[in-house]
Amino acid sequence: MLYYLSNFSNSPEWGFLRLFNYVSFRAGGAGIMAFLLVILLGPYTVRVLKNFRATAPSRYGGVIEEFVDAQKDKTPSMGGVLIIFGIVVSALCWMKTQELMLILVGSTLLLGLLGFADDFAKVAYRRRDGIPGKVKLLGQFMVAGAAVTWLYYLPGFAGNMADLNLPFFSKPVLCSAWVSVISVVAIVGASNAVNLTDGKDGLSTGCMIFATIAYAVMAYLSGHKVFAEYLLIPFIPGASEAVVFAAAVIGACIGFLWHNCHPASMFMGDTGSLALGGIIGLLSVLVRQEFLLFLVGGVFVMEIVSVMIQVPVFKLTGKRVFLCTPIHHHFEKLGWTETQIVVRFWILAGVFALLALATLKLR
Repeated sequence: MLYYLSNFSNSPEWGFLRLFNYVSFRAGGAGIMAFLLVILLGPYTVRVLKNFRATAPSRYGGVIEEFVDAQKDKTPSMGGVLIIFGIVVSALCWMKTQELMLILVGSTLLLGLLGFADDFAKVAYRRRDGIPGKVKLLGQFMVAGAAVTWLYYLPGFAGNMADLNLPFFSKPVLCSAWVSVISVVAIVGASNAVNLTDGKDGLSTGCMIFATIAYAVMAYLSGHKVFAEYLLIPFIPGASEAVVFAAAVIGACIGFLWHNCHPASMFMGDTGSLALGGIIGLLSVLVRQEFLLFLVGGVFVMEIVSVMIQVPVFKLTGKRVFLCTPIHHHFEKLGWTETQIVVRFWILAGVFALLALATLKLR
């Protein structure tokens, strides 16, 4: 919305308004606005959530109770509404009003609404698992499918949506409409992976910051013809506008980390984690780097893969590969403190993001 102030930059006295033409300026504005909104509205949000007694039953009752802090049962959940509010308001203010903005904002709101329904079931009806898993998964696939289909016909993106790009390869390894299936799975998988990671104060929030920074850089490079050609990555006209949205996500996550660091004053809940995971999945689709998601979101991949290994092995053999999953609980049982787990996983997230960016040159 503020982008259109640049239309008045022709007159000498309003020449400074041309700044709104630049993605970098608007990205900075979006990030700062989202950060301030979440920081300033955090205490009010905590009070409201406490008044509504928005505390969810522990997912790990009877499993790892010796390691679970009972005080956390009193910490309100559903703080993801604040993150989504900060992202959406900032994106609407600083992005161009176009279809890409509608896709990004719409997907965030719908996944957030799905997570909100899950949190509400936990809070209001004390269902430890929230809404049925199949219903949640169906909702995620519907949102992801709609977003990918829209992108498939969106000018500037349509020419690249059928291409499957792999790290270290300078050209697409496959060109088919079936690539869209991979794109949908990437969004749904990322959404669930971030959800599983959200088990320690600040863990998923901090890792999201690093992952989103990585994809923000990729979006900027992909939207710049000279950089894209130099790095041998797909040139996607309009992709740089996603940098503004990514900056809003980063700002909102940093602001939320202020309230979510140990000891957390509120949790994001599925409202936040499903939406945030979907966002990095969608960003990977936008820049046509879905497979790099395995590296960019390395911590999230560790978390979801540990569950994917543990569950079938335990059902088949009765034995555990890990002491407990998701994997951050494995390290908890090994004696790591919550702060050690969170900070060390943040370090890993930063390293994974840097490695992912390094692959852009190795083609």
